[in-house]
Amino acid sequence: MFINFFLELRAAKVPVSLREYLTLLEAMRQNLADYSVEDFYYLSRSALVKDERNLDKFDRVFGRHFKGLEAAAEAAIEIPEEWLRKLAEKLLTEEEMKAIQALGGLDKLMEELSKRLAEQKGRHQGGSKWIGTAGTSPFGAYGYNPEGVRIGQDANRSNRAVKVWDKREFKNLDDNVEIGTRNIKIALRRLRRFAREGAAEELDLDDTIRSTARNAGWLDLKLVPERHNAAKVLLLMDIGGSMDGHVRTCEELFSAARAEFKHLEFFYFHNCPYEALWRDAWRRHVEKTPTMQVLHTYDSGYKLIFVGDASMSPYEIVQPGGSVEHWNEEAGEAWLRRLLATYPKAVWLNPVPQRYWDGTPSIQLVRELMEGRMFPLTLDGLDRAMRRLTR
Repeated sequence: MFINFFLELRAAKVPVSLREYLTLLEAMRQNLADYSVEDFYYLSRSALVKDERNLDKFDRVFGRHFKGLEAAAEAAIEIPEEWLRKLAEKLLTEEEMKAIQALGGLDKLMEELSKRLAEQKGRHQGGSKWIGTAGTSPFGAYGYNPEGVRIGQDANRSNRAVKVWDKREFKNLDDNVEIGTRNIKIALRRLRRFAREGAAEELDLDDTIRSTARNAGWLDLKLVPERHNAAKVLLLMDIGGSMDGHVRTCEELFSAARAEFKHLEFFYFHNCPYEALWRDAWRRHVEKTPTMQVLHTYDSGYKLIFVGDASMSPYEIVQPGGSVEHWNEEAGEAWLRRLLATYPKAVWLNPVPQRYWDGTPSIQLVRELMEGRMFPLTLDGLDRAMRRLTR
C-alpha cells in the first residue's frame, strides 16, 4: 500500500527495514491511525524511525510524498480557517508604523483579546480592531502592530508578537552536520584545558629515551596518563521562531562543540530561559528539565554559553507571564540572573549581525543582563568570546 513511501525513505538514507514496514502495515490493518493524517504521521514515524537523527529526513519525505493532505488544526478556541486565510499582507510606510499605537501592556492585550473573541461574529480583513488579516489590529495575521497576538500565520515576519496562538513544532539541531570550515573548531579550542587523568595509556617518549639510555640500551617504556580536555561547557541554545533563519550556523557550532569538548552538556530554550529547559525539541512539551535541577546538577566550574538572537518581545524578559508560549510565574530576567550567578564564566553568542543590535530593545536588555558579554556569532566574535571565558 505504501511501498513508494518506503522506497523514498530508503532513498533518503533513512535506515528503515522491511520488518518495520510490515509492522506499519499491520498497525494500519488494526485501524490504529483511523482516518487522521496526523495520527498516521505519528504512527508511521514510530514504526519506521529508530533514531531521532533521522526525524528531519522522515519529515521531508513524508511532506513530499503526502503533499496536499492537511491535518486538522488544534486550538483551545476554534477560529474558522476562512477568517485567517492570507488574502493580502499589510504594507506600511515607516511613518504609518510609528503612528500605530500599542495597547499598552501584556495584561491589557490579553484582556482585549478575550473580549474581542467573545464579540466577533465574522471574518475580517484590514482595519484596526477585529481578529483578521492584513490590518493593524493587535490580533491576527499578515498585518502590522507594535505588539500583538499572532493567530493563523505560517511564519514569523516582524519579530514583534507578544504571544503566538498557533501550535509550533521545533527541531533539534543536528550534531552531525559536515563543518564547512575548521575555523569554528580552532576558535573553540581556546577553551581547552588539558589535564593528566585516568590510567597510564600514553607513551612518554622523552622519559622512555632517558630511561633506556640509563638502562644500558635495554628498552624501558615509560607511560603517563592520557591528556584529556578538562574544560566543562554548558551550552544553552535558542531554537524555533526567529532562530529558524540561523539553523545552519548554529548546527555548525553545535557539531564543532560536540567534537571539541568531552564534558559538554546542552539544553534548548525558546527566546529566553525560564523555569524549564529541554534536550529534545520533539518532546519539549512532555520531557522538560527544571532549570533549578540544571543549576543543582552542574557545578560552577562549567562555562556557560548561550546561543540565541535575543529577538523577542521585551515582556518575555521583564514580566511574569510574558513568555510567547506559556504562562511563566517569574520573568525571564530572574532566570537569566540565576544562571549567571551560578556560572560566572558566561557569554552570549548572537547570530544577528552586530550592526542591527541597537535597533532591537530585547537585544539591548539581554546585553545589559550579560554585562556586555554578548558577541556576534562570527569567527572573530567566537574568538573574542572564548578569550573572555578563559579570563
